[in-house]
Amino acid sequence: MNEPIVARHWLAIAAPKAAPALATSTVLVLARIWNANGAEHSVGNAALMTVLATGAAAAGAFASAGRAGDSVIAGTAFAASGGLALAGVAAYADGLSLPLLLWALATAIAYGLATRYWRTDRRDRVAYERQASERREEHAHIERVETIRGRTQIEVAREGAAYAEALAQAITARAALPGFDPAALTQAGLPELPNPAPKH
Repeated sequence: MNEPIVARHWLAIAAPKAAPALATSTVLVLARIWNANGAEHSVGNAALMTVLATGAAAAGAFASAGRAGDSVIAGTAFAASGGLALAGVAAYADGLSLPLLLWALATAIAYGLATRYWRTDRRDRVAYERQASERREEHAHIERVETIRGRTQIEVAREGAAYAEALAQAITARAALPGFDPAALTQAGLPELPNPAPKH
């Protein structure tokens, strides 16, 4: 019933922790490549990114509104809006100071949101492991009790069979003794024994 313990590779553990920084860094690098290819001070490109970022933010607001709001869709839309805004500013600006400042801010926000998700995920995983451990212990206890009960029933059956066999042998041996008189036992106050069947 014991499950094997599988050790995760360090890359599998570190990859989720590095994902927010990798995402914001990728947006910054792509935006600077776009800047070098003609997006610097381009009003049309800046307007496009503004419209896309605003649309993504509006989609996130609509997705999170009401009781039936989907937090996953809302979070994805807001993340897309932030990424588009970062890309637009980093592509439009001529220096690196503002894009780097926005990159640091976006990375900090991404890690803040991811930390909250990681904490919730870890709490759910710990609760699941605790419930699974309790279920395993309960099943193991039930299995032990049933095993003990089965062994006890087997021992009782064996003892009953041995007692019945010994009793039958004793009755047979007593009836075969010379001078055995069932009437004398009855007169002595013992229960009357059935007469042996006549032999043909």
